[in-house]
Amino acid sequence: MSRHVAIVTDSTAYLPQEAMERHRITAVPLTVVLGDRALEEGTEISARSLAQALQKRRPVTTSRPSPEMFAAAYRAAAEEGATGIVSLHLSAEISGTYDAAVLAAQDAPVPVRVVDSGMVAMALGFCALAAAEAAEGRGTLDEAVAAAQKRADGTAAYFYVDTLDYLRRGGRIGTAQALLGSALAVKPLLQLDGGRIELREKVRTASKALARLEELVVERAGLSPVDIAVQHLAAGERAATLAERLRERVPGLVELYVGEVGAVIGAHTGPGLLGAIVSPR
Repeated sequence: MSRHVAIVTDSTAYLPQEAMERHRITAVPLTVVLGDRALEEGTEISARSLAQALQKRRPVTTSRPSPEMFAAAYRAAAEEGATGIVSLHLSAEISGTYDAAVLAAQDAPVPVRVVDSGMVAMALGFCALAAAEAAEGRGTLDEAVAAAQKRADGTAAYFYVDTLDYLRRGGRIGTAQALLGSALAVKPLLQLDGGRIELREKVRTASKALARLEELVVERAGLSPVDIAVQHLAAGERAATLAERLRERVPGLVELYVGEVGAVIGAHTGPGLLGAIVSPR
């Protein structure tokens, strides 16, 4: 039997279903706790339901998958013929998901390489796709990991949010940064830096912030072949407009993904999120 490396990620990768099926990528779901109900992302709660709950100021929290959920995914991959597994997850600076995967990997029936991508949303999704493509090319476990890490090293993620309050409540951004933004009545632009969500720039109006987001993506993309993802929460018109602008302005664009983030990331950003991920090939 030829070597088969399976790819496992988590639900915050927000990969299109068609891409997951084509590359046989498994996503272990995180959980959204809405009131007294624990709901699995992707199957039991939608982004739209989450946005409505946030707008009604209902209490929302999130939690990582249990190690048992990862163990079940690893067993299933082994039963389907995998002789090794790459398990790629959102930044350990943001979630305990990576730690749960590490615990499960200790007793897995085949070798598991657990990777902290330092990424989130389609920034993580692009890493999973890179690992899957390496595995499909008969790459080894180490080669699939290296492909994912190389993609992560080159990927940049920028985000606009209407308010920093949701990130502050969830502890995903420093209180001082959040309060500074509120006090100055500015619109924040964020980026992933060292696996953390950091305030990159403060812009005076939403329209100027969205224009600056576009410029950041175009500058980062340059002329090289790149994939781009535009993701949002309850901001479909903004996302469509940005996507169309990037189609016109990025000469090296290969693939452009446009879609809504899921409930877990949405719980920490709030409605109005607009994100753009640039990932060189």
